[in-house]
Amino acid sequence: MYINEVKYYDSFRKNFLANYKTGYFKGLPPTITIKTSGIDMKTTFLIIALLCSAILPALETARDTLSFKKYEYGIDSLVFPLALITYGVVGIESDELKLYNSEIKEEVNEHIDEKLTIDDFTQYLPFTAVYAFNAFGVKGKNTLRDETLILGTAYGLMAVSVLSLKKITGVERPDGSTNNSFPSGHTATAFMGAEFLYQEYKHKSIWYGAIGYAIASGTGAFRMYNDRHWFTDVVAGAGFGILSTKLSYMIYERIEKKKLQTKVTPYYEDKKFGFVIAF
Repeated sequence: MYINEVKYYDSFRKNFLANYKTGYFKGLPPTITIKTSGIDMKTTFLIIALLCSAILPALETARDTLSFKKYEYGIDSLVFPLALITYGVVGIESDELKLYNSEIKEEVNEHIDEKLTIDDFTQYLPFTAVYAFNAFGVKGKNTLRDETLILGTAYGLMAVSVLSLKKITGVERPDGSTNNSFPSGHTATAFMGAEFLYQEYKHKSIWYGAIGYAIASGTGAFRMYNDRHWFTDVVAGAGFGILSTKLSYMIYERIEKKKLQTKVTPYYEDKKFGFVIAF
């Protein structure tokens, strides 16, 4: 039996080498025929996409079931704010988006009777609401101390990115007053706070975050209403605000998990006292 198998596969190998250029493989059982030349690149990608769509959800479920998911805040959560930022950045040089900015400005200016500087106040409402809720006994996801650390980190990330880009890009404001229009700092602050509010109270109700995002959107709208920002400035500002808060939670979560994985054990031996730190 072994000799017959060797002869069969030796014959298959010879046929394979002789016919691989044509795309046909001979020597397999008569019920199996493989043809490679009939599948174009488009069909190949389609097959791969279909396979991925079937396999990836299964792998994701398996990973969650086996507790392989280490962090609540993953890289995938950054896609949306990065998309907003990308839109705003493209708008700096895109003639089509610049035209769209101008159309929005003209439409808004037609209906302006009097400027309202309410946005100077509303930008701070979402994140101050977290402290107000705590004061009235409605506790968030984290302690007040940790909330402050998270907010401080988010605000620092947002301020550095926004202020740096204002100087680098030098985009003129719609009212022509200065050349630091991109991105909108007021909008970034508002959406940073809205995401912060959402993360702290989403376990209680989604409406906390919904109200925060409504206030943030209103802040961005008033920045355009008051002729202080272009539409792309506002979109990018929202992206930077959300991104800063998400990054802050990611940093906090990883630091906390590192603390849990670190064990400090005191020891006493031969009249010597010390600590053993295990990571």
